[in-house]
Amino acid sequence: MRLRIEDHDRQRSRPDYERAILDDLAWLGFDPDGPPVRQSDREEVYRAALACLVDQGLVYGCACTRADLQQVSPGLDAERRYPGTCRSRNLGLADGLGWRVRLDPGEERFQDRLLGPQVQDPATQCGDLLIRDRLGNWTYQFAVVSDDLEQGITHVIRGADLLASTGRQIRLARLLGRSEAPDYSHHPLVMKSPHEKLSKSDGATGVRDFRAAGWSAGDVLAHARGLARLPRI
Repeated sequence: MRLRIEDHDRQRSRPDYERAILDDLAWLGFDPDGPPVRQSDREEVYRAALACLVDQGLVYGCACTRADLQQVSPGLDAERRYPGTCRSRNLGLADGLGWRVRLDPGEERFQDRLLGPQVQDPATQCGDLLIRDRLGNWTYQFAVVSDDLEQGITHVIRGADLLASTGRQIRLARLLGRSEAPDYSHHPLVMKSPHEKLSKSDGATGVRDFRAAGWSAGDVLAHARGLARLPRI
């Protein structure tokens, strides 16, 4: 088992978060093959992927802030769809700017093992994709695509909340030279409400809470496989 710590956001990542992940995995019986790979240590990998995109003339600097995008399109989520404001400004890839990849219109079709056939147009969904933010952090979308390609990941199993990211990740991977997309499976989430995910800040229960209540690793794994129901704690 390979373990990847996705700590690309340096402002939000904390050593204690990583320690908690490692402790929970060890208790559950998961033994990684070697030390964890940390995205914070993979600058060379991301720079190489960036160079591939730059060589194709696909990357440009973006000075837009969330506030700027709200003025252009009130109510627009700046991380979901970008209107192309800086596409022709020739700002370059300077620190203090966001870096974006041009995404032309076009459908991405894939078969999700759990949700069936999917069709997405990344240009319509998110516009030109942000790959590095104004603080110098590589984004989730760019980091995981670069990592999956470099590490030879063939199967991706994750929550259905990330389904909308799949088309843009397939497109980005192709631009980076990947000939065949990974096999995707998006599973349902346990929700607080029809529109809200569970959150630790709201008192949602995590693995260590069940552990502290006296439940075994086997109990937790059986629950995850749908074979047993854990009690309220």
